[in-house]
Amino acid sequence: MIDLLQIAAFNAAYVRVIDSDAMEQWPDFFTPDCHYRITHVENEAEGLPAGIVWADSRDMLSDRVSALREANIYERQRYRHLLGLPLLESADAASAVARTPFMVARIMHTGETELFATGEYRDRYALRDGRLLLAERVAVCDSTVTDTLMALPL
Repeated sequence: MIDLLQIAAFNAAYVRVIDSDAMEQWPDFFTPDCHYRITHVENEAEGLPAGIVWADSRDMLSDRVSALREANIYERQRYRHLLGLPLLESADAASAVARTPFMVARIMHTGETELFATGEYRDRYALRDGRLLLAERVAVCDSTVTDTLMALPL
């Protein structure tokens, strides 16, 4: 059975990859047919599928990383995630559903640090070949105001 400790350890590894700028490893946390979306609380409450970021495969996530490294022009920045404890809504031997609150600070190349995003991950996990992976991650941001400088995934 997938348990709370596995989910918490998974999330710690997930944010470490983003926060340490090892972005090429980020898609490896997802199933090949995953769904990843960043949205805000009002869109989610109204059932609107549109998101700030939307991907429906690991390949799309890999393309996003390639674009970050090679094509996109944006001010250098990094994140520092602070995660709350996951709330495990359901779990069995092969899958789990959980919600995890997050806060993300953004550190600009100048050293300026600001609270960038708060919200909740709404996740569906799948156990594949003995490895826990995200089948779906929807990052629901508390604020309806979206910074146009959202270059990195949450």
